[in-house]
Amino acid sequence: MTAELVRGQNHPLPQVRLEIRISAGVPVLAGATLGDENGTVHGPQRVAHPGAPTLPGVEVPRQAAAEHRLAVDLSAVPAAVHRIGVFLALPIGTTGPLRFGAVPTPRTAVHGPDGTEIARYTVSGLNTEAALIALELYRRQGAWKIRAMGQGYAGGLPALLADQGLPEADMLAAAIHGTTNPGPTAAYDHGTHRANDMNRANDGGRNLYDTPALAEEPTLGGPIDYSHPRRPRHTAPPPPAACPTSDGQPVPPVAGDAVGWSMEERLYNQVWGMFEDLTRTTAAYRSAVDFADTRLEKEIDQALSDPRSRLGDGNAAEREAARTRRDQLAGQARAALDRDLAQLTAESEVVEPALPPAYARWDSPVWHGYRVPTEPPMALRLGDLHLPESLPLRIPLLVRLPLEHGLWIDSGATAMPEGSFADSAALRQAAMETAVVLAARLLAVHPAGEFAVRVIDPAGAGTRALWPLTGAGVLAAPPATGAAGVTEVLERLTRRVDLVQMAVRGGAAGSLPDDVDTARQLLIVNDFPHGFDDRAITRLRYLADEGPAVGVHLVLVADRADAAAYGPLLDPLWRSLMRLTPVPDEHFADPWVGHAWTYEPALVPVGSRIVEQVLGEVAAALIKHK
Repeated sequence: MTAELVRGQNHPLPQVRLEIRISAGVPVLAGATLGDENGTVHGPQRVAHPGAPTLPGVEVPRQAAAEHRLAVDLSAVPAAVHRIGVFLALPIGTTGPLRFGAVPTPRTAVHGPDGTEIARYTVSGLNTEAALIALELYRRQGAWKIRAMGQGYAGGLPALLADQGLPEADMLAAAIHGTTNPGPTAAYDHGTHRANDMNRANDGGRNLYDTPALAEEPTLGGPIDYSHPRRPRHTAPPPPAACPTSDGQPVPPVAGDAVGWSMEERLYNQVWGMFEDLTRTTAAYRSAVDFADTRLEKEIDQALSDPRSRLGDGNAAEREAARTRRDQLAGQARAALDRDLAQLTAESEVVEPALPPAYARWDSPVWHGYRVPTEPPMALRLGDLHLPESLPLRIPLLVRLPLEHGLWIDSGATAMPEGSFADSAALRQAAMETAVVLAARLLAVHPAGEFAVRVIDPAGAGTRALWPLTGAGVLAAPPATGAAGVTEVLERLTRRVDLVQMAVRGGAAGSLPDDVDTARQLLIVNDFPHGFDDRAITRLRYLADEGPAVGVHLVLVADRADAAAYGPLLDPLWRSLMRLTPVPDEHFADPWVGHAWTYEPALVPVGSRIVEQVLGEVAAALIKHK
């Protein structure tokens, strides 16, 4: 059985010959350091890197890539080596080092010689780090173990190597980067429609997605280049939708046309690539229009500054010519945007029907053939995102599982479409229904017994909205009401977090008490903070901070204005949660240029009974599991 590691957790290695697989989504360089019992690396000759890929017992890749496989033979490692640190570093390009917080989360997996997966670890929680120790293989009492590290270094590879005790870390880091410098284009896979790199986010406040054509005045009548490195470049004018084939017909988009170890991961990366493409092309369009408007204002000001022509026909002609040039530039920008939108729309029409249940809309045919899965998914759909310029194109909002942050479903949203809800009570009901549909999806995409849902509803206000869960009998326990119910659920979950944390740190996960439910837990809290005293709020904040790492996740259904009486007490809690709304709302910003994206919840079509059918399958599987 594969061990799913969290940061700091260790696991025994049953074999000495291993293959370590790494998937980073963008090109990274991979290597290994060989240290003594204290972790000190005695010289560059104990560092395996692309320039020196082979050391006794260790072989690493020879170039930067989005996916790597490292070969390790622990029986061939020198006796003086007690620790092997597997490191990743982002290559240094023309724009300088990037940061792992702006690229897909790296994933690692350790396999035996027969291909059996022993352990996996997703390196989460990264931000400004440019290099990291992902895993550590270490010798303890003659046996080898693996530890999930996730130790990042904002100072990049020099800081990482210096922390390993290497005295000339800067020189070694420069030599390593020199052997793996990908150049201006090697970081992109031109053999596929999309390379799925999410690098080049924001560097020092400078928008790296602005095209060079917008930095100076473009030549009138010539095409503006709105392409970016992730799109193929053409010597001929771009076609209306996609790259033409040899017979002149557009190449049809393909679902799963992305890098990844499985179709699920390829679809996930493809959706993120579509999200980034829409971000980039919209940024180029807005920048071009802003440039055109700015130049129009400048030309009109220049015309009006000449008193001799201020009132003459010549001035009117100059202003009209300036407006014509502005419209021409804006038209070119809109044509480029429409071309890209047509390509993305065609891709969406192919990708959407291919999405698995965890990623699919509730009206997708995939739900009609639903069966309880045997493996958990890697991500979950929370809704859809779109920009004003991209209607009706929607990009699925996918988040990785397990959830790193809790969710707050805002029952006090103010930016509602006219006529959506008659009063605040209806909005609160809709917010709770959104939480229930989310819980149903989470239950449906996990194997039976591996995910449990608990509910705190102090005043019983969510009874009607909870009916799909309570009616199907899929809740771990009846919804908790009243002060006693709130206290009992929070005590139970707090105890679970404490015990699992101690078991993980002590390497004794199999010694948990029988009454501790090891399944992942989702706690839905309705009408928060009503019914919560200071002690209950403190416990909830503890669950929000410590719970995700050991499988306890929160969904709060709340109006933040209702919590104003608590002052700053709840501010850290709100800031730690991802805000969702039961109605379309502009509150998401992409990590690249900060567009304001409109979020739409993943709701069930009116009149559909698909959730009840799916929960019926879940309930039947739970009965068999017990």
